[in-house]
This record gives sequence, C-alpha cells and structure tokens, in this order.
Amino acid sequence: MSFLRTACCSLLIATALASTAGAGSVGREQDIVDLKLGQRVLVDDGTCPAGQVKEVRGAKMTDKGVSRTSSCVPRHGPKSR
Repeated sequence: MSFLRTACCSLLIATALASTAGAGSVGREQDIVDLKLGQRVLVDDGTCPAGQVKEVRGAKMTDKGVSRTSSCVPRHGPKSR
C-alpha cells in the first residue's frame, strides 16, 4: 500500500511541476497579469522576425515584484514530415 501511495504522490508532484513550468502563450504582453519568478510566457505580437516569437521571463525579484526580460526565440510549431 505504501508503494501505491508513493507512486500517486510522485505523479501529483510531477503533474504540478509540468503544468507550472510550461510556457503559456498570449497575444499581447499587457495580457500577462501575474508573472512569477522563472515563468516563461510566449507573446505572439508580431514584434519578432519571421519564424520567431517573443519570450517574456520572470527574471528576478525586486521591491516592486518580479522584473521581466524578453527576447525572440524560435517558434516551435507542429512537426511536419
């Protein structure tokens, strides 16, 4: 029974980490309301060159909250054969 409990707890923790670690996607940078430290959000606002999308990251904690940095990263779409 303890093995089953351990396996269930491990699965719940892995699911929680995977859901918070992934990058979300929005159309405008203003739509990012509550950026957390280390979080990455893709912003498809057309400011980056073709084939790239803006990635906004929660960079570090300041007195006023989480400071943001952004850069253009390759756009990952569905793989084609």
